[in-house]
Amino acid sequence: RSRVSHYRRREIVNLVEIDRALRKVRLSGMADVLEIRIQGASAERLSHIDFLSSLVGDELLRRQDRLLARRIKQAGFRDNGKTLDSFDLDFNKKTNRQLVYELATARFVERREDVLFLGPPGTGKSHLAQALGLSAIQQGHRVRYREAHVLLEELADATLERRRKEVMLDLATVPLLVIDDLGMRKLPTTAAEDLLELIMRRYERASTLLTSNRPVPDWGKLLGDTAAVSALLDRLLHHAHVLQCGPRAGEPSMRRACRRTPRRGSPSIWTSHP
Repeated sequence: RSRVSHYRRREIVNLVEIDRALRKVRLSGMADVLEIRIQGASAERLSHIDFLSSLVGDELLRRQDRLLARRIKQAGFRDNGKTLDSFDLDFNKKTNRQLVYELATARFVERREDVLFLGPPGTGKSHLAQALGLSAIQQGHRVRYREAHVLLEELADATLERRRKEVMLDLATVPLLVIDDLGMRKLPTTAAEDLLELIMRRYERASTLLTSNRPVPDWGKLLGDTAAVSALLDRLLHHAHVLQCGPRAGEPSMRRACRRTPRRGSPSIWTSHP
């Protein structure tokens, strides 16, 4: 009995030492499940290689989960939990589900294509934009989400603080930039110039997803610079998927749709209403 107790004490000491060593070399995924894995290996009589394989798998899974959580936090989504599963595509039978799910694969990000959602407030643009951003993260891409007025305010502040170069570099190089709700809030006088610079830097280098409640012909007046807007749209729409969002006949908005909290060289037009 005393010999068994001795071995047990030594086993506990070894576990503590191994746990400390694993955490020191930043293998906390292994450390967290080490004792459970040892017990399982003993009960199932696993070989050494199978035991080690299970530990390595635990570490990889933990790192993937941490990377996903970190990228979601860095994206800066306005609303947490906006997914494609929680978006009610049955709201409008005209919606081309195949194309929506194609966007969710994030292949448009790999091809450096752009996406434009247009439609009145309450038609699900922001929900879908954030859901696609989340899908892109899950496919391994970095994403930044900004409401249009917040993005332009950040650039204005960065200019005053002499940080514009580094802020613009981050916005210009992230694989997917989601610019939401263009036209919902009053914009600064430099809006057209700033957006044009950003879109030009991203053109054919990274993907931009932009949503707006204003029709494209109104953008010149909205941004106060028709020439800059024309140049912006030339680049944004060159390799773009355009989705017109709108309620069905007799439906005032698409808020209930969210109640559960292309071809290169020419735009593909997706319509969600007749």
